[in-house]
Amino acid sequence: MIILDGKTASASVRESLKKSVEDIINSGGRKPHLVAILVGNDGASETYVASKVKNCEEIGFESSLIRFDTTIDEGDLLNEIEKLNNNPLIDGILVQLPLPKHLNTEKVIEFIHPDKDVDGFHPTNVGKLVSGLDTFISATPYGIMLMLEYYKIETKGKHAVVIGRSNIVGRPMSILLSGNTAYGNCTVTLCHSHTTNLKELCLQADIIVAALGKPGFLTADMVKSGAVIIDVGITRVPDTTAAKGFRIKGDVAYNEVAEKASAITPVPGGVGLMTIAGLLKNTLKAYKLTH
Repeated sequence: MIILDGKTASASVRESLKKSVEDIINSGGRKPHLVAILVGNDGASETYVASKVKNCEEIGFESSLIRFDTTIDEGDLLNEIEKLNNNPLIDGILVQLPLPKHLNTEKVIEFIHPDKDVDGFHPTNVGKLVSGLDTFISATPYGIMLMLEYYKIETKGKHAVVIGRSNIVGRPMSILLSGNTAYGNCTVTLCHSHTTNLKELCLQADIIVAALGKPGFLTADMVKSGAVIIDVGITRVPDTTAAKGFRIKGDVAYNEVAEKASAITPVPGGVGLMTIAGLLKNTLKAYKLTH
């Protein structure tokens, strides 16, 4: 059984990006610049943004974190995004989700210029992905594809089951796995809360991507021997024995499923790190669009 270690795979991506930045600097260019917008002080969002900023610094990117109070007016937030859209020294813009309920998430995402949408959420970029055109791929699915490539996981002709149909992970993941690419060409079944025969479908799957946000949902009796398991889940579960008062749990019952899988991602230390790798690759891509 192979542990699909996000630390190792993402380190390979970061090393390649670091070399690209060095080449840009040596040829007289400037560093790619990523701006993260954080509204409020959600603990998980703080952690994610801090990790993104740290990774930018490690590979030589410029990074800026812009904080706004939870009560910021939607119009004021859109005005700030517009300033970043018009700033030629800013290559990538991401708005950390979730946003406070009084803000329209879709409207905010659509306000980011498609050429700076390094999270890959803008409808223009999603449309290009569906059409098979070159675009920014949603960072988590992109990271998963990079992981499959790094570990040379065979996908051609395989049956992949994706559990979860979110626009951020499930839907783009199904498109990428079914695409005519080196690590695509799967037959894909996209499952969701109204799928009546989920266990039966999972037992047929060569590859399972669990992205539904329910800790420990995928159990050993739902997995056939030799399946490849990709766990996208990352939920804070209260635990009084943990130093922080919680533990991070994935959507897969790791210990029992690992005994049957041929390869599996751990949580933490798996897909989360690859999401950041995908984001960084998108940021370099955004830089190259205008240079």
